Amino acid sequence: ASNSSREGAAGAWLRTPLAPGEVITAQSGAFERDPQESSTTDEELSRAGSPGSRGGGGSTTPDYGEKRLPQALIIGVKKGGTRALLEAIRAHPDVRAVGTEPHFFDRNYEKGLEWYRNVMPKTLDGQITMEKTPSYFVTNEAPRRIHSMAKDTKLIVVVRNPVTRAISDYTQTLSKKPEIPTFEVLAFKNRTLGLIDASWSAIRIGIYALHLENWLQYFPLSQILFVSGERLITDPAGEMAKVQDFLGLKRIVTEKHFYFNKTKGFPCLKKPEDSSAPRCLGKSKGRTHPKIDPDVIHRLRKFYKPFNVMFYQMTGQDFQWEQEESDK
Repeated sequence: ASNSSREGAAGAWLRTPLAPGEVITAQSGAFERDPQESSTTDEELSRAGSPGSRGGGGSTTPDYGEKRLPQALIIGVKKGGTRALLEAIRAHPDVRAVGTEPHFFDRNYEKGLEWYRNVMPKTLDGQITMEKTPSYFVTNEAPRRIHSMAKDTKLIVVVRNPVTRAISDYTQTLSKKPEIPTFEVLAFKNRTLGLIDASWSAIRIGIYALHLENWLQYFPLSQILFVSGERLITDPAGEMAKVQDFLGLKRIVTEKHFYFNKTKGFPCLKKPEDSSAPRCLGKSKGRTHPKIDPDVIHRLRKFYKPFNVMFYQMTGQDFQWEQEESDK
């Protein structure tokens, strides 16, 4: 059934499409593109797919093997921990991944599958080709397009408490557009009535149940792995064990690959044998969030709670975001 003919549990009032890459509503005039995360250029992509580029596994991609369409995709969510997951899985010798985000199924689809294949690193038999573009999860056409490429594609979604995700999203935009309105202004349609503006993408992305409904029309739940962004920080090896099992890989990325970086406040990958320094995420990660009025946070938690509960029911997993909040 199509989205329009099927009245989804999350309600038609939330169904206005989100433009690919949209981060802030037109009212603020800000349109965000993180150079590290989302504004991948054609030149970067052709470099990413060329011999000698780092295709993963901590070493340069050899000039043999062949380029294949990806068998697994990290499809979301923005500011959930997708970069950390990609860097960790690239430490596996049987994984080759593009470092830049191809944005094929949302922005570059008209370029065709050959263009997409060409962006990929070369792999040998038995190696898995991967890419990550977190905006796929909220792109209406992405499930159908990925399904038509290969209906057995494995999908990974990193999810995180939607309230902290929204604040992180806003923080990223603020670092580039200091003139944008405050989080509080953007989050409400009507502050006095406490009406949340669900059309603002920073909030909308976190309505995971709504987006997942779209994917379940094309893919069985068994083909989608949900990774906890929180546990990726507190127990990276545990989450990576699940990822490797899901991809059918030997558990090679383990505790010994990670150390906790106190300055950044999250785990980093220990140095691969052939490089001189440990790999930590770039300076655009771990930014300090602006102080948000506690009443706004309370209202956002109330807004997300029914959607979170629906998401737990749909996935059969309890991410304990409500519990986490009541502990504080």
